[in-house]
Amino acid sequence: MANWNDPNMAASGFPGSASAMDQAVDAGLRSYMLSVYNYMGSGVLLTGIVAMLAYNSGFTLSLVGSPLMWVVMLAPLAFVLVLSFGINKLSTTAAQMLFWAYAAVMGLSMSTIFLAFTQTSIAQTFFATAAAFLGLSLYGYTTKKDLSGFGTFLIMGVVGILVALLLNAFIFHSGAFATAISAVGVLLFAGLTAYDTQKIKSMYFYVRGTDFVGKSVVMGALTLYLDFVNMFTFLLNLLGNRN
Repeated sequence: MANWNDPNMAASGFPGSASAMDQAVDAGLRSYMLSVYNYMGSGVLLTGIVAMLAYNSGFTLSLVGSPLMWVVMLAPLAFVLVLSFGINKLSTTAAQMLFWAYAAVMGLSMSTIFLAFTQTSIAQTFFATAAAFLGLSLYGYTTKKDLSGFGTFLIMGVVGILVALLLNAFIFHSGAFATAISAVGVLLFAGLTAYDTQKIKSMYFYVRGTDFVGKSVVMGALTLYLDFVNMFTFLLNLLGNRN
């Protein structure tokens, strides 16, 4: 692979050499981002397929009231932690396999939404989320504005949302509070979609030409997958029609 820092390339003396290098970098970036989106989209698709199969087979209903329910609900978190903190020790293939396993287990966990919401409502919310995600991610990719300043605020907001969810689940039991949490959650993950897209784009310039590119693609896909799924879940809780 070309060494983009090779001074001989930059000073070759041939007209248009710098432009050719820029075009090569742009092509590499497009290929990198396309791989991220392909993994992310395939993960969302796998999650949806597994969720529908689990619900239609009766497996989801059998989980209700069972200790296995907690295993299914918490298992996705274990995969995220392994990928996030162990990515440097994992091979690219292992990271990819863990991502697919995570998407499948997440499908089992999310199959419970079919018990709570109508299928029409789920489908409508999914397509609304997909449209919003595409627009926000496109903005994050194309904007010249530096969004890094919003990162700390958005991450603190997510932590606040998690605390609020726990408080409402175990103490308040308030429907109005749950609605407010969902509204804020949609806004937070909408912002994170644009922010994370720009961050993933910037990451390419650090990893291009290294062995970490494949793992960076997986982590980028995981990040956008989490943004999409969380935005979908909060939007469904906010606007979905319950059974």
